[in-house]
Amino acid sequence: MPLIKWSEELSVGNAEMDSEHIKLVGILNSLYDAMKEGKSKDVLNQVFLDLIEYTKVHFSDEEKLMSRHNYPEMFTHASMHRDLEAQVAALYERYKSGQSFISMDVMDFLKDWLSNHIMQTDKKYGAFFRSNGIY
Repeated sequence: MPLIKWSEELSVGNAEMDSEHIKLVGILNSLYDAMKEGKSKDVLNQVFLDLIEYTKVHFSDEEKLMSRHNYPEMFTHASMHRDLEAQVAALYERYKSGQSFISMDVMDFLKDWLSNHIMQTDKKYGAFFRSNGIY
């Protein structure tokens, strides 16, 4: 069973952003599966790196979209992105150094952040774009 199951409820109404959110959900589910199955540290490490890297790509794409359409909450939204990047980088460094391992607490944090971010923060730009005829 996946950690997060994609549903239309998570859609922000933009095909590109939805596609990227689906990929993020997939990477997070892969990390969860690897953790549950006791995969080697190398596998966990690579999936964690994939999550970190793709999150940066997605955040950049999202911020470009917001900038292109003068989304009024762009700077607040981008600040949330920077906060998550810093938190995930810190989790990864602790994991790499052996101070921490990928636990359900870590997975719950990532799941809650992604789900809440999409459902609350990202849905706001979706509504803004729709109300302004952007998509």
